[in-house]
Formats: sequence, C-alpha cells, structure tokens
Amino acid sequence: MSLSVRVIPCLDVANGRVVKGVNFQNLRDAGDPVELARRYYEQGADELTFLDVTATVDNRATTYDVVRATAEQVFIPLTVGGGIRSVEDVSRLQASGADKVGVNSAAIARPALIGEIADRFGAQVLVLSLDVKRSQRTESGFVVTTHGGRTETDLDAVAWARQAIELGAGELLVNSIDADGTKAGFDTELIALMRANSRVPVIASGGAGRVEDFPPAIRAGADAVLAASVFHSAQLTIGDVKRELSEAGMLVR
Repeated sequence: MSLSVRVIPCLDVANGRVVKGVNFQNLRDAGDPVELARRYYEQGADELTFLDVTATVDNRATTYDVVRATAEQVFIPLTVGGGIRSVEDVSRLQASGADKVGVNSAAIARPALIGEIADRFGAQVLVLSLDVKRSQRTESGFVVTTHGGRTETDLDAVAWARQAIELGAGELLVNSIDADGTKAGFDTELIALMRANSRVPVIASGGAGRVEDFPPAIRAGADAVLAASVFHSAQLTIGDVKRELSEAGMLVR
C-alpha cells in the first residue's frame, strides 16, 4: 500500500460537460470540466481522473480537446479513461496532457491490450478501471460490467483483476456500481476483497456521501479514495476529506 492516502476527484464527462447520476443512470449536468479541474487543483487534490463515460458506448475516441483544456488547468497527475482501444490512443492522450490512462471495456474485449500498453509506456501508466456489480453468478460475488455499466459480463471481478495485474496493469480503479451516486458509503467488502488479491495500488470509488465515509475505505485496504458528486455539489471539499483522514490517523499529502 502507498505511504500516504491520495484523494482523487473524478470528472465523468459526456459531450464536453461533467455529468453525474446514480448507479450510472439518469445522468445530469454537473458543470464545466475545465472549471472543476481548476477548483479541485486549488483545493489540493492529489490527482484528477477524467472519464469520458459515453466514448465506448458511442464507439468513438475520447474528446481530446477537452482533455487538453483540462490538463492545462492542473499540475497533478491526470488519468484519462474512455474509448481507449490502442497504444496509439494512449500516445495521443499523453500528447494531450494525460499522465495515466484507464482502460475497461477494450481490455475485456482484448486482454492483450493491457500488455501492449504496459510494454510501451510502463505499468505505472496503466490503470485498470473496474465497474463492478454484486452478482450470485461469480465465485467472488462480484461481476465486471462494460460500456459504462450497461453490459454485464461473465467475468468474476477478482479473477479479472488478478489476470490484468499479471498482464501489466499498474493500478486498480474499483468502482462499485451498486454504491455509485448513492452517498451511502463505499463498499468496504469489495475494497477488502480487491486488496487481498492485488499487489498494485487500489483506488476505491462509488458511494461517498460524508467525510466519515472515507476512513473506512482506507481501513478496508484502499490506497486512494475517489469521489465525484460530493465534490461537484460543493457538499465537501478536498480539504474536508483530508482533514477527516488525518484525524483518523492516516497520512495525507
């Protein structure tokens, strides 16, 4: 695990605007990605994650101009995901200002993509994005979904995470679709399961609603915590979360 906990705001972007919903449904406008990126950088975010949530569904590439404009506002690591299908896509995103890339649907469709990206750019550049649902059909009790949570696969989430790490994934972004947008707290059972099966950093995502929700995610094994709607609505600031983590005895930057 990392020595210090990272706090990461997430920009879910569709048609050039930040959107947010519940359980990946009923997306609503949450603001301009460039303005929000600048706000979070000024608040002390450790990293920023930019997910083009409709790129895969629309079968298109990530919106590079929005990524470029966002990257110009922040001087912290920027992870970009959505619509990445080749090493050429990664090259273009890095040229647009991305430090890391998140892959999900394309890696499931063609697992060799993970190794291709890791071999060319290094494992530290590759974040495996896992959109996970609870399911009785898998051994772990969790199944992987694709296309922004719209399509359920037959992949056991834990088994897929282990396979992806072996192929070269350098980090896991574990998003609970069941908890997403509910503000009912992170799925600590899912986080603990991923931690027990991962030798790379684990980012917990989905369910943050109060500052009190963040320390349990770290205790469960997360190296970083990611949230969206509580930051977009200004219900919480990055500083609020860092203070809570610090008061809980956790090292923050």
